[in-house]
Amino acid sequence: MNVSLTIVGLALIWAAITGNFSLPNIALGAGVGLLTAVLLRNGLAKPLKAGRLRRVAALAALFLWELLVSAVRVALIVLRPSLRASLRPAIIAFPLTVKSDVEITLLANLITLTPGTLSVDIADDRSALYVHVLHLTDRDQLVAEIAGGFERRVREVFE
Repeated sequence: MNVSLTIVGLALIWAAITGNFSLPNIALGAGVGLLTAVLLRNGLAKPLKAGRLRRVAALAALFLWELLVSAVRVALIVLRPSLRASLRPAIIAFPLTVKSDVEITLLANLITLTPGTLSVDIADDRSALYVHVLHLTDRDQLVAEIAGGFERRVREVFE
């Protein structure tokens, strides 16, 4: 893709997000777009394959679904008359199969952005991600859900 077209596109996205289409704001957006293009020039030079684009879309769809389901679960917990009785907080060690910094960071952020869960720490040997959950019923089921959901999709994106 043409870099100048990318910068113009990023400048317009910047203006749309900020809600300000003044010339100085668009110029600022172009500057941010130029900086982004310079920092990501190696990644932008490679064409995005259709298969990888599908895997990224599948990860995004899974995240949106999990976001919705988790938000409803947390809302139901909060709306119960006895909040203390409905909470079962716990910290679990989730065994990692992803190994690169990018994969671990993406997985940890997806978990943190999902209501009711929070990535707390990573083991020194990078074998486990410690996750705080608001309501834990079955540790093995939670590990299976994360491994079969977010972690599997993250691995697929970076294959």
